[in-house]
Amino acid sequence: MAGVLLFSDEPQTTLPKRCGIKVYRYKTTEAEGTRDTLAFDPKTVEGCVYDQIKEAVKLTTEIIERIPKLGEESLESIKYPRETLHEIVTNAVIHRDYSVADDVHIRIFENRIEVQSPGRLPAHITVTNILTERFARNGAVVRFLNKFPDAPNKDVGEGLNTAFEAMHQLGLKEPLISEKENSVLVVIKHEQLASPEQVIMDYLEKNPTIKNKVARQITHIRADYQIKSIFGQMVKRDMIEQVIGTRTSSTAYRKKHTPSEKQAELPISK
Repeated sequence: MAGVLLFSDEPQTTLPKRCGIKVYRYKTTEAEGTRDTLAFDPKTVEGCVYDQIKEAVKLTTEIIERIPKLGEESLESIKYPRETLHEIVTNAVIHRDYSVADDVHIRIFENRIEVQSPGRLPAHITVTNILTERFARNGAVVRFLNKFPDAPNKDVGEGLNTAFEAMHQLGLKEPLISEKENSVLVVIKHEQLASPEQVIMDYLEKNPTIKNKVARQITHIRADYQIKSIFGQMVKRDMIEQVIGTRTSSTAYRKKHTPSEKQAELPISK
């Protein structure tokens, strides 16, 4: 089966199971697309898995870039990180269950993309450990596809992590992964993350102080100096204040209390 999927020009004519990719475009934000909301007839991507992945990512990107959204001054194209689309489509193709008679489905909505892969998660992989654990259901496909020129998979187990990080870098929310009755669904939403300032303030609602390291983790900002700059701006805007006595190399900040809040914290005299 791996040989046919990798080296046949048209595996779909040889394998008794469906093994292509269907791409749909729905003009709606509803939970499910219908025939009435289809922008055009679903497109089918076939060929060896190497060609399928490249063609499906290219086709999906072209369709997405034709979806207008209201920008600051005029209509502009919706953009998703190409790395995210590439990695999620690649995973859907190479890790799907080929014993299930179904195609991979890519559904493009006004506000999200859904990638549905036939078969449940393999072995010990769950939606909670999928970013840290590794298991290849189709080991031969994974290994040999990695030997192709400009291989779509790097075979180092970091594909989904790359997809998630690319969304962070563009300021978009992480993809959502869920397991259905006989498939795995990944939803890539076009929703902005909360601003770093809001994320920090939300953290301080539940925690007394925050430091640079924690702020970088929760905002997905890697650079130390960027967080320092954000802290500085928040201090100027009276959102937070430095905790007196904390070291310069490990400065802690807390939510700045208003005069009424400070008064409320004072002990009541008898």
